[in-house]
Amino acid sequence: MFLTSRNATNETFFVGERKSPWYIVAYGMIGASLSGVTFISVPGWVGNTASQFSYMQMVFGYFVGYIVIAYVLLPLYYRLNVTSIYTYLRQRFGDISHKTGAIIFLGSRIIGASVRILLVASVLDTFVFSQWNIPFEFTVILSIALIWVYTNRGGIKTIIWTDTLQTTFMIVAVIVACIVIGNQLELFEKGIINTIAESSYSKIFFTDDINSKNHFLKYFLGGMFITIGMTGLDQDMMQKNLTCKSLKDAQKNMIVFSVILIFVNLLFLGMGALLYMYSESTGIGLDVASGDHLFPSIALASETGSLLAILFIIGLIAAAYSSADSALTSLTTSISFDLLNIDKKEEQEQKKLRKRVHLSVSVLIIIVILILNKYTDKSAIDAIMYFAGFTYGPLIGIFAFGIFTKRHVKDIYTPIVSGISVAVCILLSLYSKGGKMIADGEPGIFGDYILGHELIIVNGVLTFLLLYSISKKRAHEPELSENLLDDQVS
Repeated sequence: MFLTSRNATNETFFVGERKSPWYIVAYGMIGASLSGVTFISVPGWVGNTASQFSYMQMVFGYFVGYIVIAYVLLPLYYRLNVTSIYTYLRQRFGDISHKTGAIIFLGSRIIGASVRILLVASVLDTFVFSQWNIPFEFTVILSIALIWVYTNRGGIKTIIWTDTLQTTFMIVAVIVACIVIGNQLELFEKGIINTIAESSYSKIFFTDDINSKNHFLKYFLGGMFITIGMTGLDQDMMQKNLTCKSLKDAQKNMIVFSVILIFVNLLFLGMGALLYMYSESTGIGLDVASGDHLFPSIALASETGSLLAILFIIGLIAAAYSSADSALTSLTTSISFDLLNIDKKEEQEQKKLRKRVHLSVSVLIIIVILILNKYTDKSAIDAIMYFAGFTYGPLIGIFAFGIFTKRHVKDIYTPIVSGISVAVCILLSLYSKGGKMIADGEPGIFGDYILGHELIIVNGVLTFLLLYSISKKRAHEPELSENLLDDQVS
């Protein structure tokens, strides 16, 4: 932190002076994209007979989404030399659209970051701090305070390098945990990989029933568009890419990162299978109310030894901080540039404003975490994917309309269209089978079809079509929109 924040300026905080090595960014992004949700929720996902390794269907969709980001969105961002990616919306549509995109991101990222930190804080509270009579609120405040301390000066430049350490701790913790559990189950003679592959937990592809939530097409297409929204149109993830020295470096970073991510997710699912096999063998963790609590139940049980407990705590904290710190910085960046126009102020005033925003965002996240802790009962990964369908869908539709058409929409209509699209999708979710307004076992508005992760596609397409329906073709478009498609090809 000291080395990366020496002589730090606003450019250091926001874009790392655009000098980050692409391979360091790629490696660090693994931890930022996985977070404590992957560390706990993905292994817990495996135990459901309708889930097993089905999460990999979504991961394959992620890969295609990263290709789209690398060769469609990154060229646009680098051409415009943006600090906040939502600046594009101002140049293409106007100030209202710019602020609409930023506000959608802010809501999405605040909820996403809060869910991630909530999961880690609740686990630490349940299994560690509650035994010492430490209040949950103190755990949350301490977690955010520590993140604030080391991001306050260096910003994204500090995060690029701390992410590499956090990613290393997390991956090493998972690998060693698999070895420890495999050793206790005496699997080395047969082989851990072979045992997992032959287990009842390892089914990846589900293609039998298109109505079911876990069908391959729903997961694959949903994963692809979730990636485009939650990475390509997310200031948090894109801010790291924009610190690379050039567009080619940023594209190399994205492709390498996407390939590594496939194997890392397989590693987490494999650990999940081992955890459930261990639970069946020993009885430890059989009574957990949620899959999110399986790993901590086993890791912190006295029967499994202190090594697994230490690995779990180290990996969990590393995973949580690798996503939370970048979220705090990206939220500060978006509010500063998109809502407060920090770039139009004097340098000294910029620094004071940035610090005030950084502190305010920290306090806001604490408040949201405490609210979510009281009112949400979803598993962490389900909650994030569920909210993403509503929040990132409009961003996908707005950006797609701007990039792939040359038509003009009055700036004031963008937030109205986004609101209508989200409202329609909420109603579809509530009244489809399994929704809050439909009794258990009863058909919904689409009969037995369960609306799953493809909701983000519905949201994005609806936003695009609504914008197109009220748009007009202009004889002379601004240079920006005329050259966008050529920009992607080149």
